[in-house]
Amino acid sequence: MKKFFIFAFVFLSSSLLIFSQNYDTDLLSKEFHKGRRDALRKNLPDNTCAVLFSGAERQRANDTKFIFHQDPDFYYLTGLLEPNAVLIIFKEEQVFYDTMKTKELIFVQDRDPAKEIWTGKILGTKGVSKQLGFTNVLTNVQFADFAIDFSRFTKTYHLDFNNDVRDDKNNKGDLYSLIKHFRTKAAAAAVSSDPMDLENWLASLREVKEAEELLLMRKAIDITCLAHAEIMKALKPGMKEYQAQAVVEYMFKNQGSEYVGYPSIVGGSENSCILHYETNRKKLAGMDLLVIDAGAEYHGYTADVTRTLPVDGTFSEQEKIIYNIVLEAQEAGIKACIPDAEFRAPHKAAVAVIQKRLLEQGIIKNASDYQDYFFHGTSHYLGLDVHDPGNYGKLSPGNVITVEPGIYIPAGSKCDPMWWNIGVRIEDDILITSGSPEILSGKLPKKIDEIEALMTEESFFNRIK
Repeated sequence: MKKFFIFAFVFLSSSLLIFSQNYDTDLLSKEFHKGRRDALRKNLPDNTCAVLFSGAERQRANDTKFIFHQDPDFYYLTGLLEPNAVLIIFKEEQVFYDTMKTKELIFVQDRDPAKEIWTGKILGTKGVSKQLGFTNVLTNVQFADFAIDFSRFTKTYHLDFNNDVRDDKNNKGDLYSLIKHFRTKAAAAAVSSDPMDLENWLASLREVKEAEELLLMRKAIDITCLAHAEIMKALKPGMKEYQAQAVVEYMFKNQGSEYVGYPSIVGGSENSCILHYETNRKKLAGMDLLVIDAGAEYHGYTADVTRTLPVDGTFSEQEKIIYNIVLEAQEAGIKACIPDAEFRAPHKAAVAVIQKRLLEQGIIKNASDYQDYFFHGTSHYLGLDVHDPGNYGKLSPGNVITVEPGIYIPAGSKCDPMWWNIGVRIEDDILITSGSPEILSGKLPKKIDEIEALMTEESFFNRIK
């Protein structure tokens, strides 16, 4: 008896999509992506269109490529996780070749069984139509000769092109060729438009998360919290930073995350004072503080969570003081995450606490000197990008932002040396609601006594020799 398959798709490589109930069944629906295209169309002025391109395949070395990551805007609007594609959204219905009536076109890779032996199956035009819900799907090699006259439109909107797009001489439908042909068509039509218009429209849409998006974000954040909790139990003096990273990223993969949302930051002692430290090679000593800033990506959506841990399981008196200042600042920042507050309200609240407490400790002499030790913003939007687009106006329900104050006192700072090499950052992911903010990563301990208690528990990683 033939097995009945519930069709779903999952991205396994730069061009591998497989359909089966054995793969992920919780991806965003085709109705979600169509709804996002319709929402963008409402922003377009009359007699205009928007042209968007898939992400670039990036070379790592020689003939090895990085794992393909779709352009987030393109994924948001299409659901397609393959390269070498172009989407055109029209404000009004258009007619091509007398019979093709449509408000959107998408050009994608065609099936090639010989290549798919190496890369795995791709959707092709039929798959994109069936699985992603597009009515008019053409192959990318058809774009060059497709009879679209952009001079018919008052404006044609498109984003700036990346400068790392390479020409595959053997592929007439690669991203390089699609961009080249679009430029030719646009030049002939004297097309001009400000990419900021399209960027702003997309930012306005993406900064407010739909219910389907929040399901995936909660999953990514839950995975991330489990991973951070496990390293709290596994961390011991003598570990290398990369071993702590390995624990966290193992848990990501084990719980279903496809990728890290960004390179994991795992910095001990002097490295705790480097914001985007990624080398992760230091051997950790008992007196070190370890900043772990790591987030899982799940179906394109990323978490962004930071905790600061004492490697030997116990905070020193100086570390407790700095840690509690940052915690108090973060709590003030989260309290400011309410609808209609300006985006920088959490930052201003955190700064006020840090200024006051650093002055009290004699670490700074003047309130403005806080910037010597806290020199980054407190919040950013979160979603398909770790630094997701948004218009940075007033906070509104559906926004997901981080609240992540920190204090970093590197050796040689203009304060008592007892504070040197203490770096602390605490970061949580916050959903703006119609009432009080929801701390999506709130299940992960962050108070000193909670962290120290969890660090006394045994991890199965400690049995690995």
